[in-house]
Amino acid sequence: MQVTQTENLVRKQLMLSNTNVKKLEKIAKDKKLSVASVVRSAIDSFNPDGTDLETSELMELVSSKLKEAIEDTASTRKRLDKTLTVLEQRRVL
Repeated sequence: MQVTQTENLVRKQLMLSNTNVKKLEKIAKDKKLSVASVVRSAIDSFNPDGTDLETSELMELVSSKLKEAIEDTASTRKRLDKTLTVLEQRRVL
């Protein structure tokens, strides 16, 4: 989940078992995300009613996550291109 600049976040302190902390840290490391991002993503995917999401809701969620991934990838590619350009310029000098 990508947090936009306009989204207000609230700091919360949670108590977790050592097992849950290790699991959370492993997920974050494997997915190359922050622990906070993993928690937000888990909360986003949780349905408190206990009912399954409708197909349209699932498609909307998948679409949203795919758009986020594409935007993140495009942003990363731009930063990488800039960095490579700077490095190439330094090598020329």
